[in-house]
Amino acid sequence: MRVLLDTHVLLWMLMEPERLAQPLRAALEDPGHEVLFSAVNIWEVAIKKSLGKPGFDFEPQDVLEAARATGLEELPVRAEHAARVSSLEPLHQDPFDRLLIAQALCEPARLLTADRTVARYAAPIDLMTPQ
Repeated sequence: MRVLLDTHVLLWMLMEPERLAQPLRAALEDPGHEVLFSAVNIWEVAIKKSLGKPGFDFEPQDVLEAARATGLEELPVRAEHAARVSSLEPLHQDPFDRLLIAQALCEPARLLTADRTVARYAAPIDLMTPQ
């Protein structure tokens, strides 16, 4: 299975793993699964940290280094991802989430999110509930 992590799921996996249910943690650690993080995740952490948003108290460089050290595969943002955003329904206005959805559609990969609004898209998205 190929999975792309939404930013909150990435942060929980790396910095607060107790927030993920054990079966989900086990699945993400399974070497048979390709688990991706996106440049979008790091961009979102950088922007929201600089704005002082709650839940974004982590240094973007620390998140990047932890993702790489954990063996996650980095997904760059490509022009086709950016173009695909225009085809998405206007269900959600968050540019980070919209770009992650577009990446999931283009790659393809299943987007793992805790955001119910994101889960409403007609895309390969799995909604998870944090502990």
